Amino acid sequence: MRIIFMGTPDFSVPVLQALHDAGHDIVAVYTQPPRPAGRGKKDRPGAVHQRAESLGLSVRHPATLRNDGAQADFAALNADIAVVVAYGLILPPAVLAAPRLGCLNIHASLLPRWRGAAPIHRAIMAGDAQTGVCIMQMEAGLDTGPVLLRQVTDIDAQETTGGLHDRLSSMGAQLIVAALSKLPDLAAVPQPEEGVTYASKINKAEARVDWTNPAVEVDRQIRGLSPFPGAWCEIGGERVKLLGCRLADGQGEPGQVLSDLTIACGDGAVAITRLQRAGGRAQDAEAALRGFDPGPFVI
Repeated sequence: MRIIFMGTPDFSVPVLQALHDAGHDIVAVYTQPPRPAGRGKKDRPGAVHQRAESLGLSVRHPATLRNDGAQADFAALNADIAVVVAYGLILPPAVLAAPRLGCLNIHASLLPRWRGAAPIHRAIMAGDAQTGVCIMQMEAGLDTGPVLLRQVTDIDAQETTGGLHDRLSSMGAQLIVAALSKLPDLAAVPQPEEGVTYASKINKAEARVDWTNPAVEVDRQIRGLSPFPGAWCEIGGERVKLLGCRLADGQGEPGQVLSDLTIACGDGAVAITRLQRAGGRAQDAEAALRGFDPGPFVI
């Protein structure tokens, strides 16, 4: 097929690579413009931009698709279909209608649960037992289109957003290739009206750990916000990111260090398994504790 690919971050890269490896004709790659990054704050192309250039693909990064010129350029590609995954811009109706077979979105949730910006974070933070990937026919609403194909996966008890992100990215890459291979035979199933939830963008204000909460909630918060933005607390007067944990036995005053980095919560306790001290690298808890005294309480 003649495909327009639309994506920006790391999550989108395996999808682009899979479409290329499957032999599709990727006539253009649309991605977000380069952004300031690094210490020098120089403009740096995103992950999809870099991979597309390495594959010799044409890259476009308009700041908007809402003007007539951008829409005419898009339509002139005469694509069979557009594949969209974590692109970052709203597609206006003229863009959605331009490809012969419309636009397909790869969404990292089991729609209609977790429509919106942060479905992976929210699934873990809510304690969902399962999530997955949906291939959805795009329409004007936010993740409201009919679903062509879906795949379900369990969420492991100690899985972080980072680990689940990578698994779902790989699943999405395999699923879109399968969907395109049997597209004429796939039925577009409307999403049910019941069970709709919205995965709002993660706010950094959500990241500070409140140890008076039950351990099960603290555990989900730490894993759901790892690696970004990273749940945090103060240990020995130092702000520390908490990047991995598990539920643990024990009771105590909220914030009390029961042993090593097992910390009491409002009900139960969590054992911190991975953390990052200010100015340092992420480390497993055992390594981080060498020469680091957490004291009797954390806050």
